Amino acid sequence: MRILRFISAALITCVGVLQSAQAITPMPSPMPTKEVITIGYVKVGQVSPLHLVEEDLKKMNIEVKRAEFVRYADARTSLLSNSVDVSVVGPADLAIAASQGSKNIVGLSGVASSPKYLVVRKGVTINTWDDLKGKKIAVAPGSAVWFAWAMTLVENNIPYNTFTAVNIQGGGTAFVQALKRGDIDAMLSWEPFESQVVAEGAAYFATNLVDYSKSKAVGQELGLLAASGEAYSKRREVIKRFMWAYLNAEAKLAADSNAFINTYSQFTGLPLEITRESHKLIKLGGVLDKAQVSRLAEASFKQGVIQTDVTKAAADLYDDSLAKEIRGR
Repeated sequence: MRILRFISAALITCVGVLQSAQAITPMPSPMPTKEVITIGYVKVGQVSPLHLVEEDLKKMNIEVKRAEFVRYADARTSLLSNSVDVSVVGPADLAIAASQGSKNIVGLSGVASSPKYLVVRKGVTINTWDDLKGKKIAVAPGSAVWFAWAMTLVENNIPYNTFTAVNIQGGGTAFVQALKRGDIDAMLSWEPFESQVVAEGAAYFATNLVDYSKSKAVGQELGLLAASGEAYSKRREVIKRFMWAYLNAEAKLAADSNAFINTYSQFTGLPLEITRESHKLIKLGGVLDKAQVSRLAEASFKQGVIQTDVTKAAADLYDDSLAKEIRGR
């Protein structure tokens, strides 16, 4: 009986995994004529499903071209100029685009969430807010992680000038190098660079401080799949099929840790020992909604990050109807 119960439990588990992996509507029919879609991407773990979309899109008569970016900001610029059809950008990019008077971007879905902790160089002690005093902390000014941190400080009544902010431009590698050289005491970065320095023994997560992904103004979303407004209005069926391919890959990776680890490694070029640690922090599946887009835009205006109140305009740029349709919601 024990063996039968074990087998039954195992079958239930397998069925649950399969249901999770297939928790979307059937594949759409192929496009009547061959189409080409240009996908913008940043090599970060939360959008690893992008690595797997080409096979499904090919079945739907869509050829993929890719454009790599180092920063979400660069991807946003390319979307607004119609240089790419779809791309991953930052959750705040809808507010930024709206504040610039542009409507040529449509948010399609969030991608993932994770806890966020300050990454502190080994040998430096930061366990309390008071420990921030006199510390040099690397930030990417205007980035999603910087704003989440800044708003967490506001929500906890911690003055921003408690520490010395060291502005670093470019990708996460520059943060890693600065920390290893001892130029900074801590960094506000993103995966996989956070887990990289921790896995290598050069830093640790300051888990005694608050998880700054839980800022009410910014929220836990790590990224945003978006389309250019032109592509969304004129090539909606192509965008719909891209979303199906992405969400299909996302469901499969969310249900299979080993597949996620391996795909993450292939997508970013990072060794498995790093992606194995980093994937533990990332929960695939977007958590963004219109209400959070509004809160983010409102906070950005109140804090002077953008100069125009676009609370409603930013929310109007978010349309997750395709994602809901594909998920059968």
